[in-house]
Amino acid sequence: MNEPSNKIQLQQWERHALEKFEAKMKDKEHPFPCIPATQGFSLNHLRYGFLGDPRNDSSIMELAQLLSAYTNHSQEYGDYTSLIVFFETPSDLQKNYTVEQFEQIFWRHLSGIAELDQVKWPNHIPTDPHKPLWEFCYHGEQYFMYCATPSHKNRKSRHFDVYMLAITPRWVLTEFGKSEEYAKKIRKHVRKRLELYDSINIHPDLNTYGKDDNYEWKQYFLHDDETALSKCPFHQMMNTQKKN
Repeated sequence: MNEPSNKIQLQQWERHALEKFEAKMKDKEHPFPCIPATQGFSLNHLRYGFLGDPRNDSSIMELAQLLSAYTNHSQEYGDYTSLIVFFETPSDLQKNYTVEQFEQIFWRHLSGIAELDQVKWPNHIPTDPHKPLWEFCYHGEQYFMYCATPSHKNRKSRHFDVYMLAITPRWVLTEFGKSEEYAKKIRKHVRKRLELYDSINIHPDLNTYGKDDNYEWKQYFLHDDETALSKCPFHQMMNTQKKN
């Protein structure tokens, strides 16, 4: 894991990705919608990882190792920490891969690292993603997963030059919204920013964790329109793996 001060040690594509991310976080004219992310960036609470081609099976093991190391030390990084993971994304992926193809990679990664997880799934979190209180867990920690790709065009809040993940511990989001009044204010500002940032309507699946009609998995990877998968690929993949 890296901090921004280590840029000199980065490869060219890694430095370029980090600089693009920093520009996105610092943009005052078009502020990035996720306020916890911009807050974490400004306080230097974010941590960064750089992995290989996301199509390669080795990227799953690399992601699992990176997330395990982050989980072990996340509470040392600050109240608004997240793990930002950039994948080396060759030009053929950037130019030719569709949103749906990147979506398949995303769910393959989540299912793959879940298979490698050495820590039992938390008892209070359902294992069925179609239940409202489900969210992805790894190494005993609850996480909100965010994916951005080069193929997203309309939903600019989900666009990045390379395939990218932002992984945020649930305790960070709980801390950010510990006051219900403050949480409502933040959600209102986030939605207002989204309306200005994207050239498309706010996706109907964006919701609040804990609500009866909320499904976290639907928010991890948003399509570039208002469509959505009817069933969670994580659930299907895990069932298939268990049978094999």
